[in-house]
Amino acid sequence: MDSWEAILLVIATIGSVGAAVGAWSQERRRSTTHLAAVQRKLDLIMDHLGIAEPVEPEVVRHLENGRMIHAVRAYRKQTGTSLIEAKQAVDRIASSLHLER
Repeated sequence: MDSWEAILLVIATIGSVGAAVGAWSQERRRSTTHLAAVQRKLDLIMDHLGIAEPVEPEVVRHLENGRMIHAVRAYRKQTGTSLIEAKQAVDRIASSLHLER
């Protein structure tokens, strides 16, 4: 095998790995989008049935003390949600408790 064949083999390998990573990334985005849609539907069903999401007392305590950022952090720690989802959930909790946001 001469040096040109080796170079072409390396380039082909890099291209194959790049294509595989691209496909994996696209599938991950698709799964994340699907999961978010399922979560929104579940939230709507829970709202319709009047089922409140369980809230850690720590989240409520932070809200009562006006510490929104701490409440969002506590909610994220409790649920593992994204920052945006946690902020939206904490806003809903604050509204249901009639607390200022």
